[in-house]
Amino acid sequence: MGGIIFTTFVHQYCLTKVAQLHMPSRVIIVILFSFTPFWSWAGIYTYDYTENCNNAYQNFMSLHMDEGRRYISAELKANPYNLMANYVSDYEDCIELLMNCDKTEYELRKTHFDERLVLLDKGDKTSPWYLFCKAGLYVHWAIVNIRFGEQYKAAMNFHRSFALLEENERLFPIFEYNHVFTGLEQAVIGSLPGNYKWIASMFGMKGDIKKGTAQLTTFINTHTSAQPIYTETVLYYLFARFYLLSEQKEVWDFLNTPQFATNDNLLNAFAKVNIALDYRKSDAAIETLKAVATNTDYSKYAIFDYQMGAALLTQLDTTATYYFHQYLKKNKSTIYIKDSWQKIAFAWYVNNSAAKATYSMDQVSARGTARLDADKQAYRLAENKEWPLCDLLRARLLIDGGYNNRALTILQGIDPVTIKQPGDKAEYFFRLGRVYQELANNASDKQYFRQAIENYSSSITTGKERHEQFAARAALQMGKMYEQAGMKNDALKKYNECLLMPAHDFQNSIDQQAKAGINRVDGH
Repeated sequence: MGGIIFTTFVHQYCLTKVAQLHMPSRVIIVILFSFTPFWSWAGIYTYDYTENCNNAYQNFMSLHMDEGRRYISAELKANPYNLMANYVSDYEDCIELLMNCDKTEYELRKTHFDERLVLLDKGDKTSPWYLFCKAGLYVHWAIVNIRFGEQYKAAMNFHRSFALLEENERLFPIFEYNHVFTGLEQAVIGSLPGNYKWIASMFGMKGDIKKGTAQLTTFINTHTSAQPIYTETVLYYLFARFYLLSEQKEVWDFLNTPQFATNDNLLNAFAKVNIALDYRKSDAAIETLKAVATNTDYSKYAIFDYQMGAALLTQLDTTATYYFHQYLKKNKSTIYIKDSWQKIAFAWYVNNSAAKATYSMDQVSARGTARLDADKQAYRLAENKEWPLCDLLRARLLIDGGYNNRALTILQGIDPVTIKQPGDKAEYFFRLGRVYQELANNASDKQYFRQAIENYSSSITTGKERHEQFAARAALQMGKMYEQAGMKNDALKKYNECLLMPAHDFQNSIDQQAKAGINRVDGH
C-alpha cells in the first residue's frame, strides 16, 4: 500500500511540476487569443522574425529551453500579435518530446498543436508564411507521432504538410523557405522501404532523395543562421547526406568545422555523437560528450548517458554499465530499455562476469517495450536465451567503435570450422567482411576489398534463410562497396537482394538503407 501511495504522490507531483514548467507555452497561446479583436481576424497578426524570435529559436535548437522561453515572453510583451512567436514556441514542445520521449509530457503538450493551428488560422492568408507555418507544425508533429508509435497519425500529418507546401509553392513559387520542408519530405518519401510505400502511394506523394537533398543544400548555401529555420535545415541536410546519400566522410568533415559548433549547442552535440557512433568514431563521441557534460542543461536529457554508454561499450569498458544505469534511472520513456539492459549484459559478458551478465539479460525480458528495432532484437535474444559467441561479440563491439586492428586480431584467432550454429557462422563472416571493408576504405587496398566481398558472400550463403540480420547487412554492405567503386549494376543487384531477404532483425532500418542505395544508383 505504501508503494501505491508513494507512486501516486510522485505522479501527481510530477504532473504539477511539469504543468508549472510549461506554463509559458500556455501563456503564449492565451495572450495571443486575448489580444484578438472580435471584429477582424486578418490584417492584425504578423509574421515577424524578430531578434527575440531568432534568439528563442537558437536557444530551443541548442536545448536551452528556459532561455528560449524568456525570449518568447519578451517578444509577446513587445508584439503580442506576432504569430512567429507562436510558431517558434512549438520547437520547445517538439524537441523536448523527441529527446526525452516522455509519455506524460506528450499528453500534456500535444494539445498545444491544435491550439497553435487555431492561432495560425487567424493570420494573413495572403502571406506565404501562413501556409508555411501550418505545414511546419504538421511535419514537426508527424515526427513526434512516429517517435510515440502513432504511425497513422504521423502519416496523416505528414500528408497535410505535404499538401500545404504544394499549395504554397503554387501560390508563392519564389518563396524559398518552402524548399526546406519540401526537400526534407522528398528525401524521406524517396527513401521509404517497400513495406511503407503504401503511405506515399495512398496520398499521391512522390519523393526523390537527390532532389530533396539538393533543395536543402541550396537553402543552406544561400541563407545564414540569422534567418528563420536555418539551424534545423543544417541538421536535415547532414542527416540526409549521411544516411540517405551515404556521403559519410563529407558529413563527418563538416561536423568537425567551426561552422558546426557543439560546445554550447547540445542538440548539435547530440547529432554529432549520433553520427560518430554510426560512423565508428567512438573516441570522437566520447570527447564530444565530455566537452558538453558541464553544460547546465546536459543532465536534463538522459539520452546523453545512453550515448556515452554506447561509446564506452565499443571499448569493452565496463564503465559503460554506469551510464546505461543512469539512462535507465533518469529516462521517462519506454524506449531503449530492453536495449540498454542488453548492452549492460554484453559489457559484463565480454569481461567474463557471467553472473552479472545473466542477471542483466533477464531484465531484458521483464522491462521496457519491444516497439523499436533495437528493443525487438534485444527481446528476441533474451527470450531465446541466445548468447553470441564471446569473441564474436568482442569483435563486433570493437568494429562499431572503429578499433579495427584489435577486432581483426580476435577474428583471426577463430577457426570458422569450430563454429557450430549457422547464425554464429553468418555473423563471423559478416564481422570479418566488415573489418576488411574498413581496412580497404582506410588503405585503398584491393586485397582487403576482395577479402571483404568474399566474407560478405559467405555470410549471405550461410544466413540468407535465417532471421538474424547478418545476410541482409552483408548484401547491403556489398551494395555500398560496389557503389563506391562505381560498379552500379553489381550495387543494384546487392541492394535488391537485401530487400528480398526473409524477415530479419532491424529490417526497417536495413531496408530503408537499401532503398536509398537503389535510388542513388538508379537515379530515381
